[in-house]
Amino acid sequence: MLQLKQATALIHPALKTVKPARLTNPRILLYSHDTFGLGNIRRTLLLAQEVIEQYPKAAVLLVTGSQMIHSFRIPEGVDYIKLPCLDRIDAERYESRFLLECSEAVKSTRRAIIERTVLGFAPDLMIVDKRPAGVDGELTETLTSIRNSRYPTRLVLGVRDILDEPRKTRETLRNNHSFDIIRDYYDEVWIYGSQTIFDTVSEYDFPEDVAHITHYCGYLKRPTAAPSRNDGPPHVLVTTGGGGDGSRMIETYLEGLSNLPRNVALKSTVVFGPQMSADRRSALVDSFSYLTDVQFREFEADMTELYAEADLVVSMAGYNTVCELLSFGRNAILVPRAQPVKEQLIRARLLAAAGLFEMVEPDDLSPDFLMTKVLATLKHASEQPVRVDLQGLPRIRERIRDLLEEKKR
Repeated sequence: MLQLKQATALIHPALKTVKPARLTNPRILLYSHDTFGLGNIRRTLLLAQEVIEQYPKAAVLLVTGSQMIHSFRIPEGVDYIKLPCLDRIDAERYESRFLLECSEAVKSTRRAIIERTVLGFAPDLMIVDKRPAGVDGELTETLTSIRNSRYPTRLVLGVRDILDEPRKTRETLRNNHSFDIIRDYYDEVWIYGSQTIFDTVSEYDFPEDVAHITHYCGYLKRPTAAPSRNDGPPHVLVTTGGGGDGSRMIETYLEGLSNLPRNVALKSTVVFGPQMSADRRSALVDSFSYLTDVQFREFEADMTELYAEADLVVSMAGYNTVCELLSFGRNAILVPRAQPVKEQLIRARLLAAAGLFEMVEPDDLSPDFLMTKVLATLKHASEQPVRVDLQGLPRIRERIRDLLEEKKR
């Protein structure tokens, strides 16, 4: 087994002597929660791109275990350290994704790499995604070392709009001492969402002192493209994000499509997602290969063109996908997952109640019901102005500038 001491020796010794950066070209480190789906790594890369645009001479280092990091374009000026992969077994349980027989060694290795990397890089600002102590508490030693270091780092916790149902989340935050960790180590908490959609502070019962350092940034707007002209049948894009649990939605859509009368024409593009098993993808393609107006794609790192071509999107309700839909102003039907956490279900219900999207409850998902919803939404589709706050990235620029200026003083 790889021991902690051995793992720390893997970090290049030159990192130990790095001095902290000047504030005109800051060092910024982003830690990405990485155990399921694509939303976390996509969000982290978006933040990295924003930092580089704000500070073109910045040194930005991303630390993640996401196996998909190699599939995305890494912004110029950004580098990354790839940790061994973990997988979410349950809402609060994580194990090694690939090295199944040495899961504890993998966790120790991750902790060691993270600590030596952070202390060696000596960032002016560190942005942690989602969990204040990291996955399975792996940041705890690093946070203590940062606070005891000669060059203290500004620490920010970034949280998506919704984590899980309020009762369960409040209990989890108490049990894993999240608020104590925030008090002891963090300068700010950023919520990547709108208080008018979901009041994270209230719903999750943030203590007053933690609420005081919390900022609602707004949703994170994605780059868009002008809609493509479509002179043919309506074009439906079906996407599952990472795709790890999206095969039921895709199969239901394709079954509904195959039941349509011949005089109903639809063009469909189905994007499986990279985390759907190869066997499941193959089975779906084989079963529905007779549908001549369906194009299957395994994965698209950049969905911009597909959104621009679509008249309607049928998707799950992950944070990243919803931000893309809001950015494009696309008509969409959300089909959220409800397990192991209810994050997507809550988000879909709230956005549907606000009139932004249609949705299908998990218990209502059937081929006929989904296809009826698709046809009705296409018939009554309208370009409505987005009524949700998408100013997350400009506000994050302000927060970064203020934090770095405070550090300078």
